[in-house]
Amino acid sequence: MRFFRLIVLCFVLPVFAMAQNVSITGKVISKETKSPIHSASVFLSNSSFGTSTGADGTFSLNKIRPGQYTLVVTTIGYSDYTQKIQVGDDNVKVVVELEPKTIQLREVVISTTAKADWRRNFEQFKKDFLGVDENAKKCEILNPQVLYFTYHKKLLTLEAESDNFLVIENRGLGFRVKFLLKNFKSDNIAGIITYGGERLFEDLPGSASQKKIWQKNRDMAYYGSPMDFYRSLYTDKLTENGFEMHRLTRYPNPSRPSDEIIHQKINRYKTIGRGDSANYWVDIANLSKYTMDHITQTPWYSFELLRKTQQPGIFAITFPNYLYVMYTKKRDETNYKDIYRPLDMPNYEISVVTLYNNPPYALFDKNGIVIDGEPLYEGTWSKSRMSELLPVDYVPSEKR
Repeated sequence: MRFFRLIVLCFVLPVFAMAQNVSITGKVISKETKSPIHSASVFLSNSSFGTSTGADGTFSLNKIRPGQYTLVVTTIGYSDYTQKIQVGDDNVKVVVELEPKTIQLREVVISTTAKADWRRNFEQFKKDFLGVDENAKKCEILNPQVLYFTYHKKLLTLEAESDNFLVIENRGLGFRVKFLLKNFKSDNIAGIITYGGERLFEDLPGSASQKKIWQKNRDMAYYGSPMDFYRSLYTDKLTENGFEMHRLTRYPNPSRPSDEIIHQKINRYKTIGRGDSANYWVDIANLSKYTMDHITQTPWYSFELLRKTQQPGIFAITFPNYLYVMYTKKRDETNYKDIYRPLDMPNYEISVVTLYNNPPYALFDKNGIVIDGEPLYEGTWSKSRMSELLPVDYVPSEKR
């Protein structure tokens, strides 16, 4: 059956985003004393909207696009504050009460080994967090000292966090990003990188010619991205914007054990000097995780996957098995061992989307940002890192 229904959600007709000048205003006060707090940082996470409170604790964020945002307030001496805000047609007014922060001291270890471990972890963090593309080469972390790392040797997993803003300059896209990194995990066995936190985008200063280059690079990062895809989905412009959706079916490869078992075998045989056996398991690791891959010839239409929710401006995407997304306006020559590509298909950018909610769905807003049920991306979208990240309010300057 082509139609896959989700309980409580219903079909949605094409909706077109309208530019609006909505404002979020408010006041930041101490929860204990009710006195105003000045110079607190106030911003909408993952956007370019940010400001500071005045002497009376008030703030204003203006010209905001419709969508769901996370309002973040942070200042020295108080715990960080976050609040989900749905922006529609009307202005929003809030009162933020900050609680005093309990100071927790971290254990400080000073040794040559500790410094060497930190540097090694930082180099891996930069690669996994910033990326390895051309833009990543133009990214710099200005204050790496705020990072704390934990490396789990047996699990080959690196974790990171920060107590303060991690400041990144991206001279490929022309942004300074302030990132309150709450969690970061790089799983080298499963090959999955996840991170979360609140971030604010600021434009870097530059000449007119430099800004023109940055704008071109931003558009290149936007077109074909998940943000572009979700916006195209709810406005029913997938074909016009170069996207095709197909149903993908595939099954676990019985000839390939789990990543954890493969890793254990490789380590064991390397330890006892059995090079041939170790190489055998390396070959096993290079096998695809899946078999019997098949994609439907007829593309899915937007209405077959798209649902609207009881919240205005919030949409749901739902589908059985896996979603196979082609972006026909770009090529990707990377050989993904787990991504099926028919022999007669050009090397379009291919991404596979997996949903984990039960029943499977993900919620996203008009900005094209997933707000619940974060999917797993394989293929082209899995390569996206901080170096190509755009604010949620980004609008491309030119037609594709």
